[in-house]
Amino acid sequence: MSDDIVVDIKDLSVTFTGGRGDVTAVDGVNLQVKRGEVVALLGESGSGKSVTLRSLLRLHPEKRSRMSGSMTVLGQDVMALKGAALTGFRGKTVSMIFQEPLLALDPVYTVGAQIAEGIRKHEPEVSRAAAEARALDALKRVRIPSPERRMKAYPHEMSGGMRQRAMIALALACNPQVLLADEPTTALDATVQIQILLLLRELQRELGLSVIMVTHDIGVAVEVADRIAVMYAGRIVETGPVRDVIRNPSHPYTRGLLAFRAHGAMKGARLDAIPGAPPDLAHLPPGCAFAPRCKNADESCDAVRPEPVTLGPEHWARCLKLAQAAE
Repeated sequence: MSDDIVVDIKDLSVTFTGGRGDVTAVDGVNLQVKRGEVVALLGESGSGKSVTLRSLLRLHPEKRSRMSGSMTVLGQDVMALKGAALTGFRGKTVSMIFQEPLLALDPVYTVGAQIAEGIRKHEPEVSRAAAEARALDALKRVRIPSPERRMKAYPHEMSGGMRQRAMIALALACNPQVLLADEPTTALDATVQIQILLLLRELQRELGLSVIMVTHDIGVAVEVADRIAVMYAGRIVETGPVRDVIRNPSHPYTRGLLAFRAHGAMKGARLDAIPGAPPDLAHLPPGCAFAPRCKNADESCDAVRPEPVTLGPEHWARCLKLAQAAE
């Protein structure tokens, strides 16, 4: 593996078991993240983005899930980590900004106490006073107003934007090298969303972080990412540098997402929505999962599972029509 590759995911599959039988939420995902790179996982709800993200921290319940494939972070085999090694990996090597900070933060402890506790958990040699000083520095880094006062505040006493900043401070407190962000601007108003995105991008560049960000908004991906991976029904259907994917969207699902964004931005324009709904992951068709919603699909799309077609440097898409055109 190249020294420039920080995260290397190969053929990752995640299957959940339950009353409906087995559901494969992630199906053969391959993804690499370079040092200092921001990769956006883009797609509708239920496409497997958050499941992929949580897999890197091994957060799925072991009794109700099965994982296969390989995941390495900075040369560490994530699948092989157990006990104290896995605990140390979470938050120290790889950290995560969760989608809803009000649920992720403990309601009975102050924000400052939670950040300081995380520091002492990973660095037990640090004194309580030093951990609290670092927690205050972390809040200052994310530009929370009156950080000394916010240290003593409980999560419910803070606005949504400040809670999200506190969540970012907590995620960065132990100086991780990889940051996972699961829709970090969900439920925030537009002005605060922009502030949080700009803050994340600035911190990423300042600290040299490798970032994987989950989003359903292609506008967010364009603003913050270096590379986009479009997911549908548990698979990456197109990936490439942001400029290449935006200028030459090749999978019909990617084109649909871009068209919806473009038309939706025009006042009074009719929304050009993708017809239908995402498939039931427990009963996927044998061929292309997007075929039932694709206006260009034919019988072969229903029967043949598409393989990646190379479109340019680091740019490929899974579409049978692309493969036929390339022949």
